[in-house]
Amino acid sequence: MTDQPAPSRPPSLVGGASIIASVCVGAGMLGLPSSGAGAWTLWSALALVLTMSVMTLSGWMLLEAFKRFELRASFNTVTSSLLGARVNVFSNVMVYFVGGILLYAYITSSGLIIRDLTGINNKLASVAFVAVFSLVVWHSTRAVDRLSVMLVTFMLLSFVLGVSGLAARIDLGVLFDTSNEGAHYAPYALAMLPVALTSFGYHHSVASLRAYYGGERKAQKAILGGTSIALLFYLAWLVTIFGNLPRADFGPVVAEGGDVNVLLAALGFAIDSERVANTISAFSAAAILSSFVGVGLGTFDFMADLFGFTNDRKGRTRTWVITFIPPLLLSLLAPFGFVLAIGYAGAAAAVWTCIVPALLARKSRMLEGGRSGFMAPGGQAGILLVLGFGVLTVAFHFMALAGVLPVAQLS
Repeated sequence: MTDQPAPSRPPSLVGGASIIASVCVGAGMLGLPSSGAGAWTLWSALALVLTMSVMTLSGWMLLEAFKRFELRASFNTVTSSLLGARVNVFSNVMVYFVGGILLYAYITSSGLIIRDLTGINNKLASVAFVAVFSLVVWHSTRAVDRLSVMLVTFMLLSFVLGVSGLAARIDLGVLFDTSNEGAHYAPYALAMLPVALTSFGYHHSVASLRAYYGGERKAQKAILGGTSIALLFYLAWLVTIFGNLPRADFGPVVAEGGDVNVLLAALGFAIDSERVANTISAFSAAAILSSFVGVGLGTFDFMADLFGFTNDRKGRTRTWVITFIPPLLLSLLAPFGFVLAIGYAGAAAAVWTCIVPALLARKSRMLEGGRSGFMAPGGQAGILLVLGFGVLTVAFHFMALAGVLPVAQLS
């Protein structure tokens, strides 16, 4: 049980990229079509490309800040040292809030899926899910690597099978909404950004990857590979959906919060809905599991760093308890309470996936030796881009809650 690979078998880029991709490709597959319906195809695609680029750069900024510290260091050590205790406390709350809420959501969803498949009580199913799959995280990053490669492969196959019927029926007129000439799509892309940011929220895993590879360079490539895979998944999904379901018919889907069953029902004219429903359900189950182990790994390493637990069997067991037991208990006591809280996860994630990394990179470069070794590209302009994107995403989230952002009238 160790996170340090044997010298004869260095960890592959495919494994690291799969970890990043598996963390990203989760709820975004269901949330993006409804959040992007107003902006439609071109502006939704632009929003995703922009978000992927910024989130990749912000992950590299974390690597740049981490280079000063030993390999097991995570957010707590680095933020406290570079930005001070007050910023660190706030950042830690944001990191654990997002990680805990996501684990809570994945545990609850897995329990419901297992119940539907087996008839087992959903709470018992959630306990079994955590008991089995959290042990992969407890064992090592290499175990998460191997499981993630298998899951991403399965997700790719089920995704292709699930959307192949839709892809063959894409209508370019529907895809580009040619019947609605003169429509303005750009303003509706603003409300999509918080969902898009959450869909590329892999940053829990940056410290884990750096420790796994023993440095920054290979981790940098794995991050780019993972976010690129996620972007391709998202773009293919949106093009397939938007190319079959007219924008004007998206009203019921948006009203139900992007529920996949409502989406499939709306697309029923174009597909064998039972076959697609089964394959999409299989994809969703794999996405939940892959996201669970990916987010779990990043949160696990963060908690180990926060509490100073050792990397031996006893220390990892302590870390396992404080990482997985609280969200499990919350899931058992209030299995549907995350709906409200998870709505704020995008805003909280923007703080520590954009704002804090930009500030860390800026501070690191100001210190002696800060411009030697690994540095994220973009210079000062890159820092301002990531910082501004994070601030605007938080603002857009609360503007949407207040009803200030424009909302497309879809019927």
